[in-house]
Amino acid sequence: MWKGKNDTEFRIKEFILVGFPGLHPDYYGLVAFIFCLVYVITVVGNSLLVVTFVHVPSLHKPMYIIMLSLALSDIGFSTVALPKIISRYWFDDRFMTFNVCFSQMFLIHTFGTVNSYIMGIMALDRYMAICYPLRYPVLMKNQTMAILNSVAWVFSFVTPAIFSVYDYRLPYCGPNKIFQCYCDHHSMVTQACADHGFATLVAFILAMLVLLIPLAFIIYSYIHIIFSVTRIASSTGRWKAFSTCTTQLCIIILYYLPRCIVYIFNVAGLYINIDLRITLILFYSLFPPLVNPFIYCFRTKEIKQALAQWFSIKKNKNFSIAPIPR
Repeated sequence: MWKGKNDTEFRIKEFILVGFPGLHPDYYGLVAFIFCLVYVITVVGNSLLVVTFVHVPSLHKPMYIIMLSLALSDIGFSTVALPKIISRYWFDDRFMTFNVCFSQMFLIHTFGTVNSYIMGIMALDRYMAICYPLRYPVLMKNQTMAILNSVAWVFSFVTPAIFSVYDYRLPYCGPNKIFQCYCDHHSMVTQACADHGFATLVAFILAMLVLLIPLAFIIYSYIHIIFSVTRIASSTGRWKAFSTCTTQLCIIILYYLPRCIVYIFNVAGLYINIDLRITLILFYSLFPPLVNPFIYCFRTKEIKQALAQWFSIKKNKNFSIAPIPR
């Protein structure tokens, strides 16, 4: 029985990233192209938001601080996960060293945790703005929002570190195949040649706390938001509030519901087709970062005006420094 001692003599040196076990090799190029397209759109869209926030002072407001934090998290998650998936299917680069795989696992769960906390903060911001509009400017200042987001990032690093350190000390003597498109806790810990029940339980409890505590507050806040919106006298005001909340709720459902299903199946030991499981995980992991800039940001009138103004200034500067033809 393993007693907690790290037996490095028999530890495997690298993992094989299997990806989709049922995917035919003829479709590898297509899958790589799709993931590459998703990565480019995600990074460009979220980076554009970050650059706009930095260069447009009128966007330095609590709501946009949340969007900035979400954009940075989405860029981080996509950059950690997608390049290796693309390399796996485009260049048949299946191997990852032991330490690189664990580093990826830690960062994957870190950025996933950040997103959960940020969605809770976003619900708090909407709750205060709609339910307490007069107190909102006093309570939800830029400094307050910056502190909330900083705390979310700190806790997001601490939570995955707890089970990552424990998982790292487990003996891994084979097999070394990761049936996933990136290294995550479930795929890694099942490779340990020791009882990983305690590690699985700890990770499940932490995951449920990370998911359910923000989700409970989100549900609570949106119930109050709905009641507050129904009391708005203006039909235009009601429609605007409902429109903002509906798009946010769609992303929240896409983020939380599939995650809860996968975690419950994992801890209960229920069977789910591997390819279907991987598809579900990739969907809830990659789709929200892809559409977040368009749903939260580029639909916002203020951001669209700021982008138009910024590009107009850049264009005028370029024309002003152009050499005069002789």
